[in-house]
Amino acid sequence: MYDVIIIGAGVSGCAVARELARYKTRVLVLEKEEDVCCGTSKANSGIVHAGYDAKPGTLMAKLNVEGNAMIHKLCRELDFDFAPIGSLVVCLKEEDRPRLQELYDRGIKNGVPGLKIIERDRLLQLEPNIADNAVCALFAETAGVVCPFGLNIALAENAFTNGVEFEFNSEVRDIAFVDGKWQVTTDKEKYETKAVVNAAGVYADKFHNMVCDSIINITPRKGEYMLLDRTCGGYVRHTVFQLPDEMGKGVLVSPTAHGNLLVGPTAEDIEDKEGVNTTPFGLDKIASFSMKAVKNVPFRSVITSFAGLRAHEDGGEFIIGEAPGTDGFFDCAGIESPGLTSAPAIGRYLAEMIRDKYHFAVNQEFNGKRKGIIRPKNLSESELNMLLKDRPDYGEVICRCESITKGEIVDSIIRPLGAKSLDGVKRRTRAGMGRCQSGFCSPKTMEIISEMLGIPLSEVTKSGKGSKIIVGSNKDEI
Repeated sequence: MYDVIIIGAGVSGCAVARELARYKTRVLVLEKEEDVCCGTSKANSGIVHAGYDAKPGTLMAKLNVEGNAMIHKLCRELDFDFAPIGSLVVCLKEEDRPRLQELYDRGIKNGVPGLKIIERDRLLQLEPNIADNAVCALFAETAGVVCPFGLNIALAENAFTNGVEFEFNSEVRDIAFVDGKWQVTTDKEKYETKAVVNAAGVYADKFHNMVCDSIINITPRKGEYMLLDRTCGGYVRHTVFQLPDEMGKGVLVSPTAHGNLLVGPTAEDIEDKEGVNTTPFGLDKIASFSMKAVKNVPFRSVITSFAGLRAHEDGGEFIIGEAPGTDGFFDCAGIESPGLTSAPAIGRYLAEMIRDKYHFAVNQEFNGKRKGIIRPKNLSESELNMLLKDRPDYGEVICRCESITKGEIVDSIIRPLGAKSLDGVKRRTRAGMGRCQSGFCSPKTMEIISEMLGIPLSEVTKSGKGSKIIVGSNKDEI
């Protein structure tokens, strides 16, 4: 019997799990994929939004501003990559200046600190590659960029080391309230719990509608992106937005937390909740729209493209709290942008709500600190020499594009909730994220995974079930 079962190991689900670990509870996270951060949380802009975009008075506005403030501290506690670079919303027509002023006024109402409208001369000083017709911009100093994998994995690891249980490759098939408790049935097992947290991303409406007469509808909103080589990382210094429209914040151009240049996303409402394919039309749209605000974006340096899905609920607002007419079924639904920024605040908000309902006692042994994987390239020469005495594998470079060593890959596998696939290693270390996109390092990485997990090389996968890389031997008979 669990106190709380959380459906979904994305950034929101893991944030709730970590916050619940502050109390004396038995918590289980169920995830249908083979790892954390395999859905919406793995494919987004990685932007830490300041909080000027959401409508004042909404939960989205409140949790965005709170989450932004929390991430600045959380990156030190949980040791993930975050860069407070600030953002610019660029106004390209003088007649649109009132819309920019409205955005500023909204930000002030939301309590966003450090907002200012800057004119073209100052904008050019900050961003020399800004479009020639740029008039002015809204500058938000508290915005930044984060590694979305790093944040999600850090929250999950810290939750796990504080006693939260995780079950992967466990797809929830049914939820029912029976004899005063919830029964959650997966494709493997049936569990009982006092409370359920529905943090299932684009599938959150499916689970909500199983147990609640007040129906919600989530539409997958696909966003396509292009990622450019690190040689282009300094092309802009801030996250550069255009004035938002009804479909979102539009195509942005931004450095990433690791020094690449990211351009996107598009915004297309689709029916397929697994529809993460990119399209020629979408990528062309990114190129044409991005250059409205930033001129001569060096698209010849694109190293990969990808798409992610945002969980857009019809009301355009976060749905967080006990579902109407239920006893202990808590939604964490409709968590689209700025969901990544808001995640730490969402976790605290929902965990405190559940704590108050069930009167959970404080866990005095909770440890909110976590140390990430050692990065040899960030060490001084003396620190590196000391490390190599004990761990010479930290001197063996496997991924040359990103300078990732065998020691880092080994650590990513043996640490709490360690990697079990090529993508799992990639998200934790960046091995395979460079210019060659795993073209050279994947065979050696597969050998390390095989060795550390004690499985045949033929059983190593790209991303879990159905993604084996080796399908036979060149000595096999045809």
